[in-house]
Amino acid sequence: MGRIDARIVAGVGALVLVAAGAAGCGGRQDGAAKDDAAREVSCKVTKDTRVGIATGNATGVYYVVGNALAGELSKTTDGKLTGTAAETGASVQNVEQLVAGQYDVAFSLFDTAVNAVQGKGSFTAPQPVKALARIYDNYTQVVVRADAGITSVADMKGKKISTGSPKSGTEVIANRLLTAAGLDPAKDIQAQRLDLTKTVDGMKDGSIDGFFWSGGVPTGGVTDLFTTSGDKVKFVDISPLLPKMAELNPAYQAGTIGKDVYRTPADVPTIVVPNVLLVRDNLDADVACAITRTVFDSKDALAQANSAAKGIELGNARKTDPVPLHRGAERALSDLGAS
Repeated sequence: MGRIDARIVAGVGALVLVAAGAAGCGGRQDGAAKDDAAREVSCKVTKDTRVGIATGNATGVYYVVGNALAGELSKTTDGKLTGTAAETGASVQNVEQLVAGQYDVAFSLFDTAVNAVQGKGSFTAPQPVKALARIYDNYTQVVVRADAGITSVADMKGKKISTGSPKSGTEVIANRLLTAAGLDPAKDIQAQRLDLTKTVDGMKDGSIDGFFWSGGVPTGGVTDLFTTSGDKVKFVDISPLLPKMAELNPAYQAGTIGKDVYRTPADVPTIVVPNVLLVRDNLDADVACAITRTVFDSKDALAQANSAAKGIELGNARKTDPVPLHRGAERALSDLGAS
């Protein structure tokens, strides 16, 4: 299926799910939240239930892994639980639409999730979301045209730079990195708020000088760029900005993009951020439990979709503090033996 067709299907699926949610067909409990809290979690979905999964850009890892997860839900629940993954602008938008009831599960960068529950950053009040689990890490990928004269984030002053889709976790990180480098994101660069597909196109035709992207590795769009453009593009080492980033949020940690990932001349030091799967706090506990179990029971299938999912580990699953785990997820992780 082509990218345009996939987007159309995802968009139609999202509209159907909104209507289904309004009719009470999704996993929401709404007014029954108190009753659900008093009920024992069985982790069994006995009624036909549909869930919408908010992912990210079509050429990003969220979208690929989200589609794989949607397909696995039916297999692990005897067809009782089905999912549809939709392309979105990613983290911030995902949380907003999750809370609004447009989706039932959302991929999110951990720093965005923390801001959501604390009512900080892009959120003016604490959001009613909980985590299913911490999953794989996102790598901050900063790429520029080799002829753009950019060797550091500070060198981006005056340049045309894609900071990611509006209301994405990438945009949050991009603006923080620019600020850490002494630049004003609103004034010092010619910001292009583009999704990854349009960003890669802009890099190829020379209409933008560089971009920020936060995603698992390898990210399909970035692979495409390095495959087609070769030495015309290069990574920027952002590791010197880690101390300032860590002051903002301890979620920011040191990481490395191996040279084999995109066939670069050398390993690339960078900043990584964990990902979490989020749900509303009133999602049916059995549904939350079943989804969480599927993530770990079907890890190999998710990793076949994209190798970033190899980073999904039970040992890290509970590491979501200060974002609380949903009680359905708590049951699943206890059953699975997560520490």
